[in-house]
Amino acid sequence: MTESLGRLKRVELRTVWSSESGNFTPWLAQDENLALLSETIGLDLELEATEKNVGVFRADIVCKDTITDSWVLIENQIEPTNHGHLGQLLTYAAGLNAVTIVWIAERIRDEHRAALDWLNEVTAENINFFGLEIELWQIGTSTIAPKFNIVSQPNDWTRLVVESRKEAIEVSPIRQLLLEYWTVFREYLRQNNNPLKGRKPYLRSWYNFSLGRTGFRLSAFVNTREKRLGVRLTMYSPNAKIHFHYLEQQRIEIEAAIGDTMSWKEATKHTSITLRVAGVDPMLKDQWEKQHQWLSEKLELFYRVFRPYLNQMIIYANTYEVTEIEDDE
Repeated sequence: MTESLGRLKRVELRTVWSSESGNFTPWLAQDENLALLSETIGLDLELEATEKNVGVFRADIVCKDTITDSWVLIENQIEPTNHGHLGQLLTYAAGLNAVTIVWIAERIRDEHRAALDWLNEVTAENINFFGLEIELWQIGTSTIAPKFNIVSQPNDWTRLVVESRKEAIEVSPIRQLLLEYWTVFREYLRQNNNPLKGRKPYLRSWYNFSLGRTGFRLSAFVNTREKRLGVRLTMYSPNAKIHFHYLEQQRIEIEAAIGDTMSWKEATKHTSITLRVAGVDPMLKDQWEKQHQWLSEKLELFYRVFRPYLNQMIIYANTYEVTEIEDDE
């Protein structure tokens, strides 16, 4: 008996994303889509900002490679590349001191691929340029799937990634234990049907989760030296302070819903709300199940308490900006 096979059909980008800034950039900035891009180019991307001002231009997406703690700038188009975007890439790279520049488009023109190849030849070894083409594919009426194709990358990139990871991460016993800790925690979340889905864990003391909106994330973290762990809501968009001020106005209501007092911190770039528990040792494996239970419950509680505020915070930020402009007049 012969199996019936479907046929791949190419989908035009503009049938899914009518606007680069309005549709494509927000889509790419979502955790699961940055994860797909991360897998393609061999980095671990964590969103820092979208539509970031650099001089008279606005960079589409700015990320950090969490393994090397280096900057990554992403410029995206849903059309073939053009000279204007090439110039903007160089402006952004200089203005942000970006170490890796990723140019994504429907098609990378030959002259722009040659330009990226040349830049990878002549720039310093710690500056990297990528050119990627994005495609959309579908089988019958199935969900449309994206696919990234690398058309330009630094010389010997695969080897360089492996070497840089070895240099960036000394796999000490504690780091190895952290990787195991989060790997077991990820499986705990899955088995207990937690609504938060963890990405592939890394050798670090925190584990991030998406709230479904750019500029907000939840984290679980441990501190092996001070023997404590906790969960945190971080706000990191350009309006992070305004969002923080809005939540502060609801502090009594929020802490009543959480059932505990929390640490509220307003920093220069990020704002955060944190719940910690002390007197727990992440180094003791026989305590992991109890710790994972606490982290899972508190993460889900944070998710259910803070998620309804997201739209309200965004509306408040827009109103706040209008009020500020009117006052200046």
